[in-house]
Amino acid sequence: MINVTFKQLRYVDALARHGHFGRAAESCAISQPALSMQIRELEDGLGTPLFERGVRQVRLTAFGEAFSARARDILRAVDELGDLARASRAGLVGRLRIGIIPTVAPYLLPAVIGDLGRSHAGLDLRIRETQTPKLIQELNEGRLDTAIVALPVSEPSMTETALFREDFVLVRPSVDAGKAVPSAEMLREMRLLLLEEGHCFRDQALSFCGLTAARPKEMLDGSTLSTLVQMVGVGVGVTLIPDMAVAVETRSAPVSIVRFEDPRPSRTIGMIWRRTSPLAKQLSEVADVVRLSAQTMRRMHAAL
Repeated sequence: MINVTFKQLRYVDALARHGHFGRAAESCAISQPALSMQIRELEDGLGTPLFERGVRQVRLTAFGEAFSARARDILRAVDELGDLARASRAGLVGRLRIGIIPTVAPYLLPAVIGDLGRSHAGLDLRIRETQTPKLIQELNEGRLDTAIVALPVSEPSMTETALFREDFVLVRPSVDAGKAVPSAEMLREMRLLLLEEGHCFRDQALSFCGLTAARPKEMLDGSTLSTLVQMVGVGVGVTLIPDMAVAVETRSAPVSIVRFEDPRPSRTIGMIWRRTSPLAKQLSEVADVVRLSAQTMRRMHAAL
């Protein structure tokens, strides 16, 4: 019988994800030689290698791919046993790993963290900001408990609950203040600044404008909404941003804000979690808190 420890499964999963011994060891809070030794001992016990070791990168072997997938299932199941115990208690306490997309995180998180701290004092919040595909992957792998994203994600393995709907606004140079509100057709003829590929907000903006791909002479990409707004401020072009970002992103740039006429471009922000999560009831309660946080934040912004 092969003796495989839970710790070794964690190390295999970390190395499979990072593809690098140093980064995997850092994520596991152990030394690189210790992780390497544990992986080697496991491979010796199995009688076959799990990884191909290159000069700069480590890759899973064919057997390693199958082993890693099974190890991830086991790790997720063990984590859910802990969640099952937490779900049996009266309130939600302990670690809660929340993922959130970059076009929501800077604007909503301050309110959410404060409100969750008051309503669930025993929570140890761990925040992960990244794009939707990565959040879904990490949810499926059990490395996140829930995520705040733009809906729908249309993942059969996920429960979705809507939090709020928000409009997009047009940001253009301050010298354009007072001009007519452009239509989607008119936007197609402007130099439109968008987030780089991978952001769902980019796809939503393109959809509103009736575009499927960027035309190099007319569109420029940025990595953050802040970058896009600052570029508009120096007269490079125009951009779309979500309503919740207006107060933060436009306070230091010479730009004007235009709200579209109906039908307005918009998105629905919601929370998702695994259908199998034992914390489903508690996560619904968290969603209620986040929903109220968003309502409060929007009222405050409207009053400015």
